[in-house]
Amino acid sequence: MGRDDTPRIPQLRLDELLEELQARIDTARGTRDRVHSLLEAVLLVGRELDLTQALRQIVESAAVLVDAKYAALGVIGPDGRSLSQFLTVGISEEEAVKIGPLPSGQGTLGELIRHPEPLRLSEISQSAASYGFPSNHPPMRTFLGVPVRVRDKVFGNLYLTDKRSGEDFDADDEAVISTLAVAAGVAIDNARLYQESQRQQLWLRASAEITRSLLSGSPRAQVVELIAQRAREITESELADVSVVATGAALRVELALGGDAAGRLGLTVPVEGTLSGAAYAAAAAVTSADIASDSRFPASPTRFERLGPAVAVPLSTATGQVSGTLLLERPAGHPEFTEQEIGPLLGFADQAALALELAERRSDAEQLAMLEDRDRIARDLHDLAIQRLFATGMTLQSAARLIEHQGAADRVTRAVADLDETIKIIRSTIFGLRAREDEGVQSLRSRASRAVGEAQAALGFPPRLSMEGLLDTDVPAQVADHVMAVLSEALSNAARHARAHRVEVSLRATGRDLLLTVTDDGVGFPAEGRRSGLRNLAERAEQLGGTMELESPEGGGTRLLWTVPLRTE
Repeated sequence: MGRDDTPRIPQLRLDELLEELQARIDTARGTRDRVHSLLEAVLLVGRELDLTQALRQIVESAAVLVDAKYAALGVIGPDGRSLSQFLTVGISEEEAVKIGPLPSGQGTLGELIRHPEPLRLSEISQSAASYGFPSNHPPMRTFLGVPVRVRDKVFGNLYLTDKRSGEDFDADDEAVISTLAVAAGVAIDNARLYQESQRQQLWLRASAEITRSLLSGSPRAQVVELIAQRAREITESELADVSVVATGAALRVELALGGDAAGRLGLTVPVEGTLSGAAYAAAAAVTSADIASDSRFPASPTRFERLGPAVAVPLSTATGQVSGTLLLERPAGHPEFTEQEIGPLLGFADQAALALELAERRSDAEQLAMLEDRDRIARDLHDLAIQRLFATGMTLQSAARLIEHQGAADRVTRAVADLDETIKIIRSTIFGLRAREDEGVQSLRSRASRAVGEAQAALGFPPRLSMEGLLDTDVPAQVADHVMAVLSEALSNAARHARAHRVEVSLRATGRDLLLTVTDDGVGFPAEGRRSGLRNLAERAEQLGGTMELESPEGGGTRLLWTVPLRTE
């Protein structure tokens, strides 16, 4: 009797059902694992409060969730049409250098910007918006793009290409990345709020620091430097320039930080055709996405090469008058200045301008108090010292006639002559103390002091000044004008070329000659340097019958000796 094969049919059906059940179990497990991975990614992204790190974490999590070989996050710029940031995963730094500039939002990437809806492609090259890839770019075939929204506004887009399995991106991949994009929007919003609060605290600390500096009596140049330094640090800028009004149609760079600061210091910036000039004219913040190539500002100097985003804000006084501008510039490729950054910056600039105005008012008050004190000293010298010296001289003259010893009589006569000379010196001092700029009378002493004080901004430190002799009585007005021209040129040369840490100025009237000496500890005067300025100084000396010499002291640096006669024999 043969075997009965009838039971084999139900057995085969059971195997099929078991296989189907196993497949569904595997699918459920895969779905469970993907959900767990998604939850972990959401938690990981949500914990990050640093915006840059949060963006990086979003890109990396997206690539892991759908097993993509390449992933990127493009941040849409303020214009709403291009990408201001582009973070990638899967492309090495060497490959990025070979590829060249990062995408700006054209082609397939731009399609997602123009139509912020999920986009899946089996072949990127078959897309009507595709421009192709640049040279040295790795080949990419499949594509998945999902917008990232922050409070109903599109912040940027997630781009993923080429699953490692070689399959196309499916609806499940789209759902997972769309869910991550929602969580990413919340995380980005939280990171931005945290970043803004942190930045606001930094602005408040900087404002308090400036106020303390002013109350402690710090000079204006030091306060200006503090303002520029804190603004540069908080906005993560590479360069910071503070410009003040030079003439009606130009600004002058009073302080420069970062880069070639020495080359920018003292530059005259036209109002027309420059970012700083635009902010000054409009009395409002003006930005540029790329200052090096911005056609709106053709007069901007070449110092902006290799730089990118920039912003200029006015320094407005309490009366609304713009006294200068603060210019900040970031390296090329860095994010543009946003409204969230510019708002606090404007508030800081207004407070800084008010602080500077208060400093100037305080300086004016101190100057007035000093002038009043000088008046008192001058009266005391005239009413007390000179009268007593004059009386002493008269007494000695009378006594000299009664002295029979010739040697003693000669010594008394010389003492009387010394007293006369002392009276002349005191009278010269009184004349200098009573000089008033508002009366149109400027003594050589006050003019030299002002010129040396103004040179501090260009040099970065205060020069040392010493003055001797009857500078305000023995030096004719024409000679004084030449002296000031020579002194200004010498200080300017030291600021532009010497790279010095110390500058000393000596102005001395001997009665016969006037000697001006300017010494610095810089690099010395180069043999191939420009000589036109020195020729002008020498010609001024020759016109007055004097000489000019340029020396190199033993310790290094340069010493300028400019001598002219005060009396002709």
